[in-house]
This record gives sequence, structure tokens and C-alpha cells, in this order.
Amino acid sequence: MGWTDGRNARIEIRWATNNADRIRRSATELVALAPDVILASGESTMPALRQATRTVPIVFVQVIDPVGAGFVDSLARPGGNVTGFTVFEFSLSGKWLELLKQIAPAVTRVAVLRDSALGTGTSQFAVIQAVAPSLGVEAIPVNVYDAGEIERALTLTHRHVISALAARHRLPAVYPFRYFVAAGGLISYGPDVIDQYRRAAGYVDRILKGEKPADLPVQAPTKYELVINLKTAKALGIEMPASVLARADEVIE
Repeated sequence: MGWTDGRNARIEIRWATNNADRIRRSATELVALAPDVILASGESTMPALRQATRTVPIVFVQVIDPVGAGFVDSLARPGGNVTGFTVFEFSLSGKWLELLKQIAPAVTRVAVLRDSALGTGTSQFAVIQAVAPSLGVEAIPVNVYDAGEIERALTLTHRHVISALAARHRLPAVYPFRYFVAAGGLISYGPDVIDQYRRAAGYVDRILKGEKPADLPVQAPTKYELVINLKTAKALGIEMPASVLARADEVIE
């Protein structure tokens, strides 16, 4: 798009993981630099940035419910200094359960791991719970926050722990992102995360050229991917249905 770091643009990066104090400190540091636009990755970065500035344009990526969280007024008309790209539509949550039932028809009880610190987990579970009776499944919520809780109970940060535990206990599992399957998980269905960053670059470009976040609608994912790990399926003794394999965007063998 014509922007080169060090030539006609300057890019400052802060990586705060999920530490709340570091997120607040990083947000304050970035706003103090008086940038023309900030790209915010993930739900946890937004409250600190919103507290730090109501004027610097912010483009977010991987936020589940920006309206419910109070980041924007509406998806069509964000208002204020914030816009971006949502990572899910809640209806997708029901498709995970449908997919699990397709690959493991005998399953009748399903544990749903969710981050108890995120309110959006409740909304996603409500969709899963609504779909469960039609599939003959009981959905059980399991609130987790760290690796220890996950092990005692049986989310990007702990994908290796979750995948390993599912394999150890021979449990079929459906994940929301490809990187879980790359780490040894069985199957994933969800948005192409990298594509969202490419689209966010378009919004950053438009803002740098003078457009306002308030005039740029919040957009949902447009590209989804179904990824299957056949090595894991074999280890679990699961014969992947031909109908599911035919729909796969990527098969890891």
C-alpha cells in the first residue's frame, strides 16, 4: 500500500501478552507517542487503550463483541475513534458442536472450555447450549484461566496443554483456530486470522490517508477455514467422514 517502516512511516510495537499491568503501561506509552493510528490485537488490549485516548484512531483485530464491550456504538456506525474487525459471529459456536457430532457420533456429553474472564464466553456458550438438544448432547461449561485449571478440569496461550490432554484422554475435540490443530489438536473451524490482519492493514491505510474510524464500519470475518489433523484422528481411532474431509481447507498428515 506504499508505506515503508523507516521511510515514510514509523511503526512502534508493544507486546504485552496477557499481563494487565503491562497492557496498561504499553497503551500509555503508545498514546504518548502521538501516533496517527493504533492497531490493537485482541480483546484484552482495548480497555487500556480506550482509557488512554478517545482521540487517536484505533483499529482492532480479534475482538468478539465490540458493541457489548462498549468499544463502539454499533457495527455499522462505530462512532468515536474506534473501528475494526470482529473475530466471531456467535452463531459459529453452534457449528463447532455440529462438527464434533459429525466426527464422533457417539458423544453425548461435551465439555466447553471457556475463559471465565471474558463475558463473551457466556454468549457463545448460550448458542452451544441452544443447539445441544437437537444433537442429543449435553453441553457442560468449564471455566478456565490458566494451565493448572485446564488440567484439573479435564486458550491461545495454552493450546499445547489442551491438545495434549485431549490426546492423552482420547477425547475428540473441536477448536476455533488452525494453530490448535497445528499443535496436535484434532480439528478446527473458524476465521482465517491472518486474513483479518490483512484487512486491518486496509483500514490503517485509509485512516492514514484521512478517513475517520467513525465512518468505517466494523466488519465480521469473510474467510473461514476447516483444518483437520489426520495423524491425531488416527491416534484417537477416529475415521474422519468423507463429507468432512471433502470440506477441509487443509489436512495435516
